[in-house]
Amino acid sequence: MTDAHKTAAETALRTTGGAPPDDVDKAPIPLLEPREGIPPVVATDEALAEVVAAFAAGTGPVAVDAERASGYRYGQRAYLVQIRREGAGTALVDPVGCPDLSALGEALSDTEWILHAATQDLPCLREIGMVPSRIFDTELAGRLAGFPRVGLGAMVESVLGYALEKGHSAVDWSTRPLPEPWLRYAALDVELLVDLRDALEKELDRQGKLEWAREEFDAIASAPPAPPRKDPWRRTSGMHKVRRRRQMAAVRELWNARDKVAQRRDVSPGKVLSDSAIIEASLALPAHVNALTALPGFGHRMGRRQLEQWQAAVDRAKAVAEAELPQPGQPLQGPPPPRSWADKDPAAAARLSAARTAVSELAERLNMPQENLITPDTVRRVCWEPPGDRSEAAVAEALASYGARRWQIEQVTPLLSAALTDTPAKS
Repeated sequence: MTDAHKTAAETALRTTGGAPPDDVDKAPIPLLEPREGIPPVVATDEALAEVVAAFAAGTGPVAVDAERASGYRYGQRAYLVQIRREGAGTALVDPVGCPDLSALGEALSDTEWILHAATQDLPCLREIGMVPSRIFDTELAGRLAGFPRVGLGAMVESVLGYALEKGHSAVDWSTRPLPEPWLRYAALDVELLVDLRDALEKELDRQGKLEWAREEFDAIASAPPAPPRKDPWRRTSGMHKVRRRRQMAAVRELWNARDKVAQRRDVSPGKVLSDSAIIEASLALPAHVNALTALPGFGHRMGRRQLEQWQAAVDRAKAVAEAELPQPGQPLQGPPPPRSWADKDPAAAARLSAARTAVSELAERLNMPQENLITPDTVRRVCWEPPGDRSEAAVAEALASYGARRWQIEQVTPLLSAALTDTPAKS
């Protein structure tokens, strides 16, 4: 009997696709302890070898989760990996003590991995050698099935009738040793993932969406690592206040200086210098350290040496040649913002309006978010530069070139072809 069968025997699975379960008045059952208790943290090569052997001998899919230290440490590395599989139980692996988990990844390479919000965890898992070939994403499954809330706790409660503890999701997982309550929370995060996966698979199959979900999962598992973001300093919170190019140069210099310090100290950049302080200094362009000290975020608590390094960044921005100052906005990749379409190309604006209405109505009928039916960016691209003959075959080819999956193309091609055909061509 699998974990899912055990849970099904204890409480009826709630696979209602987002509708209230039959026992809506029944309070969820608090899940307080893992079935086999809190496992010891695996932090040595010897202990890791035992885990690899145990999980290689296990059966069925493997539940996988990772904890990061976002807001505390630089980057998005994993500080704890939780796995669970039938026949092996649960293991908590410390990537600090065992930085190379490729042996574990290889032992599970032919196994389906169950993750919740897979795109969040896969990058940090890849860094330590864990790369799945097949996945089942319970969050994405919930979206496709039409559940209104798709967080892990909400899904476990609405589908399985259990209440997970919520208190430790945003703690500093780089802390060593990890407190027992945190380890309990981490173990419980994978306790019911297999159960949830099985219930959601049944619900997706009932709704006729299981093959759609499999296409989505395959796309996530086969996607290459995301390329580095260009000009990440442009995403500084409050950037909309910065209008002048010299001020933009100051944001760039301060952001890069902060990033170097944060990386060297392995702390979150926001703990080195806040985004709001960067914006204040960039707007003011202070002439000297004393003027900088008077700005919000640069008070008396900051040491003289720190103040001088930030002032040096501002001074570098002031010295940048006019021709080398950053340009406002980022180079456009694809169509312009939709708000400008009515002025730039009224016909394209009409096509986009018709396409958005059609996609919205279909998404509502299918009981799923519009962005999961087809990405808004794909719709914009097809409407801005539609294929020449506007036929369904041509539209389908265009959608495929933008990365749409087969099921998405089948669903939206007739709608988009009609929207493009019923509105004027680009003049």
